[in-house]
Amino acid sequence: MKEAELQERTKKFALRILKLTERLPNTVGGRVLANQLARSATSVSANYRAACRARSSAEFSSKLGTVAEEADESLHWLELIRDGSFIPEKRIAPLLAEADELTAIFTAGRRTSSRNQTSNLKPQT
Repeated sequence: MKEAELQERTKKFALRILKLTERLPNTVGGRVLANQLARSATSVSANYRAACRARSSAEFSSKLGTVAEEADESLHWLELIRDGSFIPEKRIAPLLAEADELTAIFTAGRRTSSRNQTSNLKPQT
């Protein structure tokens, strides 16, 4: 997947999450979940955008790690929403799948980036 496509995908994910948070109940639990989920999901998009503008491979790798963490955190909040029956599972199943896929994409990207960094540091023989 190209950089621009992934930027668009993460932005759409953030927007879909923001629409979902509007449907959470106006209770203490609903507000906590809405705030936490909104922060982590929008952070996925913002931090991936920042990673694409990284000044070094080390900075890129570090920022990708943050993106992976935020995507996984988003998955956590979505699971709490599902498990707490705040919103029916069929309504959030596509977002759960997307959060899981984004976590996998960015985790793999982080590993590859770190591995490439390490191999670039080794002396050539």
